[in-house]
Amino acid sequence: MVSPVTVVKSEGPKLVPFFKATCVYFVLWLPTSSPSWFSALIKCLPIFCLWVFLLAHGFSFLRANSNARKILAGLIFSSLGDAFLIWQEQGYFSHGLLMFAITHILYSAAFGMRPLNPAAGLLTGGVSAVSYALLYPYLSGPFTYLVAVYVALIGFMGWRAIAGVRLTDDLWTWTRLSACLGAVLFMASDLTIAVNKFCFPVPHSRAIIMATYYAAQMLIALSAVECQDAAKAAKAAAAAQVVREKKRM
Repeated sequence: MVSPVTVVKSEGPKLVPFFKATCVYFVLWLPTSSPSWFSALIKCLPIFCLWVFLLAHGFSFLRANSNARKILAGLIFSSLGDAFLIWQEQGYFSHGLLMFAITHILYSAAFGMRPLNPAAGLLTGGVSAVSYALLYPYLSGPFTYLVAVYVALIGFMGWRAIAGVRLTDDLWTWTRLSACLGAVLFMASDLTIAVNKFCFPVPHSRAIIMATYYAAQMLIALSAVECQDAAKAAKAAAAAQVVREKKRM
């Protein structure tokens, strides 16, 4: 299992552009009342940097690992969703909802269906049901079912991310924990968006939404490098086996 210190040393430098872009977003803090292509660029820039983070691991890595490709595709659709939500007051909220729904489908596929972990499914299903019950009295028109579908999709994504974490045995990895935390933060971010938009104003909602959102996307992007860690570990094990065999000769 790769240690957190090794992770910081190997992956930290690749995430520097993401942290800088996130700082730019919060420092500029462009008003949402006057959407523009520039404000869309500033909002999407941290996610673009996560594209670069995954691409920095090499095209051969992406070609060999379908889960990493799915997470990269999810980040691309997330960027489209972010751009649409810049103009949500102009009628593009449902477009953004669709882009993020596709994102959650891609992330769920990347996290996979093993282990199944029904207990985690019951937990996320319960949270999703309570969340929708809270929102339902405030929904009307197409949003009544659009939000229901979206809540189901993000809840499913959360289930698949949480299901992979098994802290009681030796089968867990730091990337599975990263995916779990990322999914939980994503659910928290989107619930804040929904409550703020449909129910009542949430104090400091924008700061809460964007901080949890960027953190979630970073953690999910980090979870994609598990395959590379596994490949390195396999190579190291093979090399060690060769050395042992030579010593026996």
